[in-house]
Amino acid sequence: MNFLRLLPVFISFLMLAAHFFRAGQTPIVILLMSTLFLLLVRRNWVPWLIQLILVLAAVEWLRTLFVIAQVRIHMGEPWIRMAMILGAVALLTVLSGLVFRTAALQAWYSESRTSTQP
Repeated sequence: MNFLRLLPVFISFLMLAAHFFRAGQTPIVILLMSTLFLLLVRRNWVPWLIQLILVLAAVEWLRTLFVIAQVRIHMGEPWIRMAMILGAVALLTVLSGLVFRTAALQAWYSESRTSTQP
């Protein structure tokens, strides 16, 4: 069931990886895809790291939006639809980090493992 809760995170990472793959940034694609394996690690720092990456990803989407919009405006081409699409992608990316606020995922990533203390 946690897989379904994490689906927005997977989608956000896949879209970002496709973005960098199109730009020819294969090392970043490999890093992003391997970072997804951290979701299997049950530690309380994992959600923080994934959320940080998602915020940085949203910033990258907004940067891309502004760069493409400037080029399209300069060339006299329509740009509003593109801006709305990339804005929605940025919003989806940043909001996908909120899945870690659900009780099930907070319990999953809490460090409630059994310890052997005297």
